Amino acid sequence: MLKQRPFLIETLTAIGLILAPFVLPHLGFAPNTVNRILVWGLFGLGFDILFGFTGLLSFGQSAFYGTGGFVAAYLLTRAGFSNVLGALVIGMIAAAATGYLIGLIALRRTGIYFAMITVAIAEVFFFVEFNPLSDFTGGENGLPGVPTPSFNLGFTTLHFTDGWSLYQFIALCYFIGVIIALRIVRSPVGAIFSAIRDNPLRATAVGHNIHGYKLTAFVIAAAYAGFAGGLLGVLQAFMPPDAFTFDTSGQLVMQTAIGGRGTLFGPLVGATVWLFLQDFLQSALGLGAAWKLVLGVVFVLLVCFLRGGIVGGLVDLYGLFSGRRRKVAEREEREAEAGFALEAPPAPMQAKEVQHPAYSGPILKATGLTKRYGGLVANSDIDFSVDQGELRGIIGPNGAGKSTFFKMLTCEIPPTSGRIVFEGRDITGLKVTDVCQLGLTKSYQVNQLFTGLTVRQNLTIAALAELRGKFRLDLFRSLSGVKGLTEQVEHTLALVNLTRRADTQVAELAYGEKRRLEIGLALATSPRLLLLDEPLAGMSPRERVETVKLLKSIARGRTMIIIDHDMDSLFELVERVTVLQEGRVLVSGSPEEIKTNAAVQEAYLGGVHGEIAA
Repeated sequence: MLKQRPFLIETLTAIGLILAPFVLPHLGFAPNTVNRILVWGLFGLGFDILFGFTGLLSFGQSAFYGTGGFVAAYLLTRAGFSNVLGALVIGMIAAAATGYLIGLIALRRTGIYFAMITVAIAEVFFFVEFNPLSDFTGGENGLPGVPTPSFNLGFTTLHFTDGWSLYQFIALCYFIGVIIALRIVRSPVGAIFSAIRDNPLRATAVGHNIHGYKLTAFVIAAAYAGFAGGLLGVLQAFMPPDAFTFDTSGQLVMQTAIGGRGTLFGPLVGATVWLFLQDFLQSALGLGAAWKLVLGVVFVLLVCFLRGGIVGGLVDLYGLFSGRRRKVAEREEREAEAGFALEAPPAPMQAKEVQHPAYSGPILKATGLTKRYGGLVANSDIDFSVDQGELRGIIGPNGAGKSTFFKMLTCEIPPTSGRIVFEGRDITGLKVTDVCQLGLTKSYQVNQLFTGLTVRQNLTIAALAELRGKFRLDLFRSLSGVKGLTEQVEHTLALVNLTRRADTQVAELAYGEKRRLEIGLALATSPRLLLLDEPLAGMSPRERVETVKLLKSIARGRTMIIIDHDMDSLFELVERVTVLQEGRVLVSGSPEEIKTNAAVQEAYLGGVHGEIAA
């Protein structure tokens, strides 16, 4: 729908904001309440980009809310600065700069540790506002006398004083905030935000600098918070000290959860429910401070029964009805395809000459590769090389060190000693993101997919890393504007035979389809060397036959290293086989040589010579 009507959401938002002053008073909303809802909604836009789209839960947004608000209020009340809009922008910049510095510290940790760091930072800011900086912030008295905006147009002057008059200014600010937020989440950066939320490990492994993108989301959220904090002072004609409190951050989190995270409009809906019930419970029902108890019960019920929030529930309800026909059609297509073999995919994509220059020697060479975990030696003194265009297989019993060896080759873990050279460049000690950008990538033994996205979106994430590099701030660029992206994604869909499943959620795929997508994520980065870690693991016999056909088709013109326990299939695919035993190279040779090698049969195959030779 968004592709057919790209400005539908913006248009509906504008219509809603225009109609609000005419409709909401009849529903019991006072103008001041509506203005407060918009300020919280704007505050929540940035937080939703951070939490809903990137998956980073911060309890410290009050630090930026207060920073932007007090900087703007100080300029307007004590520094003699008269331009209200200019002060709001300066406050926003101050909050964004503060967010950048704090993000450098907080984002060194993940999960609960990140959240706790943001709580501590918010408390530090609250203390500083009340004590060392009280001469500037007013301490517990705050900063009174914040003016409302006015604009001199030459022939007339527009004054936005209070009530519905001030609503026009705040509504315009909110609308601009929505437009910017929509552009961000629809951009390549927004797509990567969603990938980080779903699977940061795989986002890194396909070549994205996720720390840089996390920091970007953190700064964006801080900027939105700073501007909203400035609007709070304008709305109340007073910048209150409680903007810095943990309660402010807590309300923001709860409002976003009530409305629905990852929707942009969830915080606005949550703020509407929160503030309306607050006013209704206090004034109409006379509950006084007990309103928090009732609102807490409402919050628990909504979170328990609408895990996606109010907006998420409405979206799910719409999808329940609109998706039935699509699911029936997809099921019929799968049933129709069940009796047919995989179609031959198109020719493989050409690698970028600038990024991956031709190299005449071994494409990969490992020398003396060793990995120790304390007293345990996983790999010991491995020498290994692969030529350009070669198909190499690696086999060995469980515990032979195959997976550890693969992880060292792709720089997921550093070797204890030894050296890895890729196309003449020493990559020992590089990060997995950097080696993927060089053209070396892998598929995982256990699927590492972006399960909350569609098949097409998964491949888009991988292709973006190859087309844009590991980090780029094209925040206002559309995905369709990335040159070659559509072609590369469609090509990869065809390679792994998932074209008809392109817009299906990953969670709805069969296991064999997920394994093909796992390979597709690696292929979408246009690798010069592709490592496949047990691509046939867990498959039914039929799925294995289809996947072997797939691997044969994508092997044309590529250099591949494959680990798998299905030796019959592996010997059918590769040209040479390396056997690992107890972390060392036992022998290397052609499949026929490996089948008849007595040392291999004794160490790996249990001496079943006749069975393997057959």
